Amino acid sequence: MVGLAGEWLTAAANTNMFTYEIAPVFIIMEGILIKKMHELVGWRELDADGIFSPGGTISNLYSVLVARYKFFPIVKTKGMAALPKIVLFTSEHSHYSFQKASAVLGIGIENVIAVKCDERGKMMPSDLEEKIMAEKKKGHVPFYVSATAGTTVYGAFDPFDKIADICEKHGLWMHVDAAWGGGLLLSKKHRTKLSGIERANSVTWNPHKMMGVPLQCSAILFREKGLLQACNELCANYLFQPDKQYDVSYDTGDKTIQCGRHVDVFKLWLMWKAKGSIGFENQINRCLENAEYLYEKLILRDNFELVFVDKPEHTNVCFWYIPPCLKGMPRDEEWNTRLHKVAVKIKAQMMEEGTIMVNYQPMKEKPNFFRMVFCNPASRKSDIDFLLSEIERLGSYLEF
Repeated sequence: MVGLAGEWLTAAANTNMFTYEIAPVFIIMEGILIKKMHELVGWRELDADGIFSPGGTISNLYSVLVARYKFFPIVKTKGMAALPKIVLFTSEHSHYSFQKASAVLGIGIENVIAVKCDERGKMMPSDLEEKIMAEKKKGHVPFYVSATAGTTVYGAFDPFDKIADICEKHGLWMHVDAAWGGGLLLSKKHRTKLSGIERANSVTWNPHKMMGVPLQCSAILFREKGLLQACNELCANYLFQPDKQYDVSYDTGDKTIQCGRHVDVFKLWLMWKAKGSIGFENQINRCLENAEYLYEKLILRDNFELVFVDKPEHTNVCFWYIPPCLKGMPRDEEWNTRLHKVAVKIKAQMMEEGTIMVNYQPMKEKPNFFRMVFCNPASRKSDIDFLLSEIERLGSYLEF
């Protein structure tokens, strides 16, 4: 995985032209890592295409942008006024970035159709197909579906093969937002949770999450080579001259909606060189082991309750703390109202004392619950024990 780029970097460092040659070196690094990530997704037989972008929100925006161009290339010159009313579909547990992308691209937030999820937070294929048919009956044009590999709150993985079947049936672009869960592709033990991702047209993957690369480091990957370039290129003649005295394929800037970019790939390159794929696999497996350990500890404590009784799919572990003042009360609307305040109060005390940072949120009718996620392999079982003890300590004196 090093080869050419490593040789180029060494040669450049030994000349007086290091400043001028460094940009092509990073482009080579980006191309090699994009290809490696393609292979992990399962697109082994295809030429790699994609870029590193400023975070998962922008990567998801690229997926909508390129998918729209694929079906409606006229939009690049004529704008949205030349298109029919187009709609896209995401699960009701998907990241908010799809609404943001639709607002930015002029599609409109109202044209992002939320698909129902089951109790575990997975997109329901039956509801997806029903909503596609309903939009067609209205005269609207479906063009894009985003599935999720590791939802933000529950850490759920959508049924990719079933979603891909529906997308193929209706001729829709399939995207997988694997910003959070993409790292599991490096784990032989856990990559089966992403079975079917290889059927997607595009994938978002954030190495700054499960792989632990410093912010920011996000990749948007495309199965079809050339679409990204065709969608975004404007061939500015003061930057992208075709008669340059070197391979102009290094001018990847015209593939982006930016001009200048950070060399986000360098951080990932160095970490991959240092840890290797096995090192990443070990740290990802360790994070999943920590989540399972927390899950097992919660089962044994009668003042904690899990949001789901089954084992976590990802490192997200969702749970409630039931303080003594709520024990023995009937579990009615008043009880839920009081439980809703528990996580808020404990979180405030945690922040004031500076002992722990752990998030909480509600979900539909569920009261606020704690959501613990593990993406730091340095976390130990003793840290998890301390987390539970600290929640008990801070919550034991709560009164309502």
